[in-house]
Amino acid sequence: MHYRVLICDETTLVRDGLRTLLDAESDITVVDTTDSGQRAIMLVRTYRPHVVVTGLTLQGMLGIELIRRLLREELDPVPRVVVFATNEHDDTLTHDTLTNVLHAGASGLLTRETSRDDLVAAIRTVASGQAMLTPRMTQRLLDWFRQHKTEPDDMLQPYAAALTEREREVLLLTARGMSTEDIGVTLSISVATVRTHIYRLRNKLQLRDRAQLVSFAYRAGMMQTEYDLANN
Repeated sequence: MHYRVLICDETTLVRDGLRTLLDAESDITVVDTTDSGQRAIMLVRTYRPHVVVTGLTLQGMLGIELIRRLLREELDPVPRVVVFATNEHDDTLTHDTLTNVLHAGASGLLTRETSRDDLVAAIRTVASGQAMLTPRMTQRLLDWFRQHKTEPDDMLQPYAAALTEREREVLLLTARGMSTEDIGVTLSISVATVRTHIYRLRNKLQLRDRAQLVSFAYRAGMMQTEYDLANN
């Protein structure tokens, strides 16, 4: 498969750097770059990219708003969004921002420490419908819950409680950023079975994709529980 990618970031250096890295791949074409949220929407309508890589801040629009607006567009294919945070210590990169990014519909979260191989893998992974979180970003989310004692969303508790033990296992491993194949190996089940569990989770929780499953696990407090169990 050949992947079309649009790059959006307010910084020219970031846009050019990402384009150089991705243009070196034979199965990836960067259709354009922009620093404007509104122009990004126009370019998506024109080029129909499989993946949009965006920063958290654009000219005239926040990255989260861009994600929401793109998902409201009637497009085929529906673009998958990877958020590229250039500075993981920036004040804009708070816990609330990250969980909101996932809940808005982003399929991937990367930071400036991301290697070229991980960047390329993220493009291919999210284009195939899976979520991509770097180990650093997954650990950071867990640390936030531990340090700030974030309270779970009470409205999500009944949904989390209704999950079977296996569904819970699959959801937690998904939230840790593991691929379908790695989940299968970890749980000693087939890839097809993992996909069936993910499909059932999406239907039971009324969520659109794997990224929203990740968001649910954090917002429902399931990852906090996992962290506490692992460190007691």
